[in-house]
Amino acid sequence: MKTIEQIRPLRVELIKARMAGKRIGFVPTMGNLHDGHISLVHEARKQADIVVSSIFVNPLQFGTNEDLGSYPKTLARDQQLLEENGCHLLFSPSVNEMYPNGQGIETIVEVPGLSNIHCGQSRPGHFRGVSTVVTKLFGIVQPDLAVFGMKDFQQLAVIRRMTEDLSLPVSIVGVPTARNRDGLALSSRNGYLSAEQLQIATQLYATLSWIKGQIQGGRRDYPTLQEEANSRLEAAGFKRDYMHICSQRELLPATDSDQNIVVLAAAQLGPARLIDNLAFDLN
Repeated sequence: MKTIEQIRPLRVELIKARMAGKRIGFVPTMGNLHDGHISLVHEARKQADIVVSSIFVNPLQFGTNEDLGSYPKTLARDQQLLEENGCHLLFSPSVNEMYPNGQGIETIVEVPGLSNIHCGQSRPGHFRGVSTVVTKLFGIVQPDLAVFGMKDFQQLAVIRRMTEDLSLPVSIVGVPTARNRDGLALSSRNGYLSAEQLQIATQLYATLSWIKGQIQGGRRDYPTLQEEANSRLEAAGFKRDYMHICSQRELLPATDSDQNIVVLAAAQLGPARLIDNLAFDLN
């Protein structure tokens, strides 16, 4: 595996691959890799000849007082994991390489509406930063397909909409959330938690599963269910952010007629803001 830090030499490598008729798969990450990220690499290998991953902690998607400065950086370990799992090229640019004209005056890409609800309401500007950097990375790598985890269901929806609206020739592939044996979604931010907090954290997925059972059992009092779920999490030690029962396509509040449901959740546990979701059909 080659690690490349600048755009120009990465493009040279990828031109060679395209001229050889190779299909390019792309896995963008912020590093501090875990088994969830590696599952994305494995999926890219199934669908492409050349797998490119990126590690870039994008400052545009972090808000004031968020964990940009403390976000874990484990490049040497990440390189080893990627190489062991079949990644061919790693793009690891600096902030100056990605934003050479400085932050604050760069071109911005925004998906209106979908970016301003749920996590977008809790973290204003977050998805604008995500859309901007993913668009730029797509322009740099020019992949045939890009693979994202479904743990951040809203992020995946935003990227799908952005790709469709801008007519970008990239197939977006979603991979189911990787979880530990207790159901906790794998996340780089889990590393902020103590052993005791990691046990408590499993209650987030357990609560989502409880909501699913209630809905499948016939309950449709969604606002009441959301409040009950938040109360359960608070009793376990979480600080609530949101718990929303939505339609899968538009991520708007679910109605009695919706058959494709996703429950989106975010909550603070100690130093970590955790997100998760559970999607299911009622048919």
